[in-house]
Amino acid sequence: MRVAIAGAGAVGRSIAGELLENGHEVLLIDKAPTAISVERVPMAEWLLADACEITSLDEAALQRCNVVIAATGDDKVNLVVSLLAKTEYGVPRVVARVNNPKNEWLFNEAWGVDVAVSTPRLMSALVEEAVSVGDLVRLLRFSHGDANLVELTLPEESALDGTRVGDVQWPEDTSLVTIIRGTRVLAPSQEDSLEAGDELLFVAAQDREGQLEDLLSARRGGSTAG
Repeated sequence: MRVAIAGAGAVGRSIAGELLENGHEVLLIDKAPTAISVERVPMAEWLLADACEITSLDEAALQRCNVVIAATGDDKVNLVVSLLAKTEYGVPRVVARVNNPKNEWLFNEAWGVDVAVSTPRLMSALVEEAVSVGDLVRLLRFSHGDANLVELTLPEESALDGTRVGDVQWPEDTSLVTIIRGTRVLAPSQEDSLEAGDELLFVAAQDREGQLEDLLSARRGGSTAG
């Protein structure tokens, strides 16, 4: 897979290193000569250019990329790069870094963003996830379909404790994707039973999050399964 990363700062270089270790082809783009540190990521391709310029992206052969990551420290730049990558070059997957959470609402399909990653929001979510039981925690937002990756730790008193996954009447537009039980990561089947203390990861439409939280947090004695 070929990946272009706009922004060769600490974030961009770190992403590049991970992708290279996993066998992907990586191009780092930055307009600042001081950011071009080939010795730090020697296996990557490097391009000294402004990623907001069409001529630069032509030189980068962005149309050959499977993924573009806009990872600069400037939200305006990340939005422009995302929009150009999607509309001018038809890049299948565009991931954009959100530096200021107040700008997160802009990082959507209209700007060519498939996945927006807000570091401040993610750090806050991880803190919440560590201390919250029974509360839904939003980990990641997907632009397409207005869906989010959310997590909830099933509380001890949950009515779903001991219930088979296949017997739960899940809200529409939600999908249970992973159960984390202690040190195990489970791909849930219809026959698996939920247990108190399970960390449940869902992809869910934003307008279904309230229903999902109510379902998972409902105390014993309510009607939650069928």
